[in-house]
This record gives sequence, structure tokens and C-alpha cells, in this order.
Amino acid sequence: QVQLVESGGGLVQAGGSLRLSCQASGTIYRINAMGWYRQRPGKQRELVAGRNSGGSTNYADSVKGRFTVSRDNAKNTAYLQMNSLKPEDTAVYYCNAKVVVTPWSYETGYWGQGTQVTVST
Repeated sequence: QVQLVESGGGLVQAGGSLRLSCQASGTIYRINAMGWYRQRPGKQRELVAGRNSGGSTNYADSVKGRFTVSRDNAKNTAYLQMNSLKPEDTAVYYCNAKVVVTPWSYETGYWGQGTQVTVST
């Protein structure tokens, strides 16, 4: 079983910064990709940023130039550096990891419990 534990959310004023962390633990052979999603009030969950094991990244248009996703492969940890935060970034942020648990397994997706980010005006 794989667990994802997120940290770093909180309340920040518009224009401020936060860094989210997501550490994966458990039975892990390889993590193919880690990413961040968010769910804003009344909206569906959406991709914010992702990074695969080769270092390729992708971002939602709304966060390009403000957010940066990174990984520490040795620690099975992903980060989301969020700068120039806006009130519309207020959401619950979820970590997602695409994990292969043994050399003979298919990739499976896992989710963290979510962390609240609130940006005030």
C-alpha cells in the first residue's frame, strides 16, 4: 500500500507564497509521475502541475509563471512552490502519484488527503 502525506497549506495574503510538500511512503518500486490537483469551491478537481520521472513538467495555464513543481526522487517527495498567489487560487490541493509497486505491477494512481490553501484579499 502507498500513502501520500501532504503539508504546507494555510492562509496567506494575495501576492504571498506557499510551498506544499507531498511525501510518498509504503511499497514503492518506482514513481512514474507526481502532480498536484486542486478543487475550488463549487468546481471539479483540476490539474495544477505535474512532473514525471524524466523531469518533464506541465502546468495549468492559470498558474504558469507563478507555480513551480519539483521532485526529490531520493525522498519520494514532490513540492509545489506557489508564488504571487491570488484569491482564485483558494482551494483544497491534492497530491497525486503514479506508482509501480513491484517490477511486475501496472502503474496505479494514489491520492493524498488534501491540504487547504486560502488566499485572502
